[in-house]
Amino acid sequence: MLIIAVGVNHRTAPVEIRERLSFSEHSLETSLARLNSYPAIEGCVILSTCNRTEIYAATRELDEGLNAVWDFLSCKSEVDISEIKNYTYAHALYDAIRHLFRVAAGLDSMILGETQILGQVRHAYQLACRFGATNRVLNTLFQQAITVGKRVRTETGIDQNAVSISYAAVELAKQQFKDLSGRSVLIIGAGKMSELTARHLVANGVSGVIVSNRSYQRAVNLADQFNGKAVKFDQLYHYIEDADIIISCTAASHYVVRLNDVAEAITRRQGRHLMIIDIAVPRDIDPAVGRLPGVTLYDIDDLQQVVDQNLAQRKKAAVVAESIIEEELDQFMQWLSMQFVVPTIAALKQRGEEIKQKELRRALNRLGDISEHDRKVVSSLANSIVNQLLHVPVAQLKAYALTPEGHLYMKVLQNLFKLEIPGEQSQSGKKSVQGNLATGR
Repeated sequence: MLIIAVGVNHRTAPVEIRERLSFSEHSLETSLARLNSYPAIEGCVILSTCNRTEIYAATRELDEGLNAVWDFLSCKSEVDISEIKNYTYAHALYDAIRHLFRVAAGLDSMILGETQILGQVRHAYQLACRFGATNRVLNTLFQQAITVGKRVRTETGIDQNAVSISYAAVELAKQQFKDLSGRSVLIIGAGKMSELTARHLVANGVSGVIVSNRSYQRAVNLADQFNGKAVKFDQLYHYIEDADIIISCTAASHYVVRLNDVAEAITRRQGRHLMIIDIAVPRDIDPAVGRLPGVTLYDIDDLQQVVDQNLAQRKKAAVVAESIIEEELDQFMQWLSMQFVVPTIAALKQRGEEIKQKELRRALNRLGDISEHDRKVVSSLANSIVNQLLHVPVAQLKAYALTPEGHLYMKVLQNLFKLEIPGEQSQSGKKSVQGNLATGR
């Protein structure tokens, strides 16, 4: 049993192609069944996210399996198969398994070490199981990949350091206040960066959200997302004294928050610390504000420095993660290698047993009336000859099974001894019954 992976992501294809190759959740049951109908495919999982679509499949024939997936994607997207091949990447055997492990660990993501992808891998696998699309090999593979993803994050902490500006702001706030529960934030500006920062703050315990924007309706829309309060732009100074954290990100060409306004609010705060994060370029906050007692001011360069430091930490963690993946890969390949050679070994031993029994009966009939002791001696001789003859090829096949060429040696052994492997006939039956469905004719 061979594992293949064919995919497309933000690095290999433009968005218009990725859109055509994406799968909505409600279409997955039909899509998985369609892909499984190809004679070469014995199980599959479809992973579809905003930045990638990947198909993992089990097959007995490498080229046939890859061509089946490419044909499936071509039919789905209505893009010529030659173009599909240009836009996609394909992995097989070791590389396919290693790729899935790296994806689950967050090492193949736009943001190194991101956590969301592990949940997406788990969900894709669960859906494939629910729709009966997987097989034993894929079940073990994805369960192992999920374990690898968890292990990498636990042992390396690769997801612990913020590498986005919005989350770096939250990290600084957590360092300042230790616990954000019950804290309030004043958001100045209602753009995407403000929304992301507010979302991260609320997720980390901030309970009070006040939004001020030149367009009051946009302030209302953003505040409603967090059950917060919108205030008119010319009134935002009245709320400085109430906030623990101020996040400012507007498109203004001048300072939005001036020194005198904050200084006046500080006198009414009764010693409570104020943290201000200025994400805007040009800056929204007068730098002199940072010199006021009880005020900590960060600008975009401060946040970028945090991001750069954290990214460096993630890159160090990624090196450790790669070694974990190689270790897990070796363990999985040992398991997988034994799975696909066991039927061949069993068939070879069965062939040896059949030959032994046939020749043993013939020899005993020719010997005629001999003692039970002599019968046992002859039987023992036959057993010893067969076992010794089969020992080396069986041992060698097990050894080669742990190499990328293992399946080739297995096929050679099957052909040399004309072995019939259980499951091969059912595979042929699948070809005859489902061939038309797979090609759409």
